[in-house]
Amino acid sequence: MKEEEDQGGVRLDRWLWAARFFKTRSLAALAVDGGRVRVNDERAKRSRLVRVGDRLEVRLPPYSHAIVVRGLSARRGPASAAALLYQESATSVEARERIRLQLRAANDLTGSPEGGRPTKRDRRKLDQLRRGGGLD
Repeated sequence: MKEEEDQGGVRLDRWLWAARFFKTRSLAALAVDGGRVRVNDERAKRSRLVRVGDRLEVRLPPYSHAIVVRGLSARRGPASAAALLYQESATSVEARERIRLQLRAANDLTGSPEGGRPTKRDRRKLDQLRRGGGLD
């Protein structure tokens, strides 16, 4: 562990896990193997050493993170420490915010009630409408 950091790099799967992009190291490894992570615009293997200054693109559908490595860590720490390991580009943040707003708008258009399922009273009113009785 420590010798990797002394050599100037940390395994890609370990760094992604330590930076809290994935809950487990095995999920990080699966994402790297699946081609969802690119290092310096190249597809990478999970054993690739990440160094300070490397550009990473991490795709976590529906979002994509374009980041620059600012620190190295092979140990997972608190979220505040993990946030110091990378810097996300402004365009990446804007794109994620735009997607978030689009998804929220799409959810609003579905017409589902705020509580999720209709209440018993709502179901009775729907049944009454379907039978042609109208609303009272």
